[in-house]
Amino acid sequence: MTARETVVVCFGDSNTHGSAPVPLSPDSVHNRYGPAVRWPGVMAAILGPGFRVIEEGLPGRTTVHADPIEGAHMNGRLALPMVLGTHAPIDILVIMLGTNDLKARFAVTAQDIADSLERLIREARTWTEGRGKPVPKILLVAPTPIMDIPDGNMFSGGVEKSAGFSVAIRDTAERAGVAFLDAGDHVRTRLLDGVHLDADQHAALGRAMADAVRRLAAA
Repeated sequence: MTARETVVVCFGDSNTHGSAPVPLSPDSVHNRYGPAVRWPGVMAAILGPGFRVIEEGLPGRTTVHADPIEGAHMNGRLALPMVLGTHAPIDILVIMLGTNDLKARFAVTAQDIADSLERLIREARTWTEGRGKPVPKILLVAPTPIMDIPDGNMFSGGVEKSAGFSVAIRDTAERAGVAFLDAGDHVRTRLLDGVHLDADQHAALGRAMADAVRRLAAA
């Protein structure tokens, strides 16, 4: 009998989707990196046979907030059950969200974002367990801090808040008993917009994620 693949679902936002950096303006249009360039694709290539990596990255996705401008569908909490059900059984769920929560219109702190991520972890476990599905192992990823956001931008004030991601989200991971990766230890956002990753940074993040996922799968 052939062994079942280890299913890894990457639940995130534009940096999981693979949106390339552009100047942040209302009329900017993001190009998307190709499958082999995006960090989930890089991770999949490194992990090789035996793993199936599924991308679930939506530009603009938040942790638990309906975006009053971009739409209610940006709420990650509402999308999570659909993702869990669509791809079940899931062995490893990678969650990398929080950057879009930094938008000034949500008026939240780094700790608020970490608390929202803890809510996602609880709901992922409750939803799968309640439906008799295997509860996935979870890798919680602190997003890379954003940088050089000009005053008046929709991310105004976010640079300072994102500097608190590492500690707040690490504490959440420890409290929830899940694996943790600090993306800021491995990559930096692009100076062009301060939010998104260059292709070389996707490659670096993919390598770091592959190491973390392999360790988690073996645990």
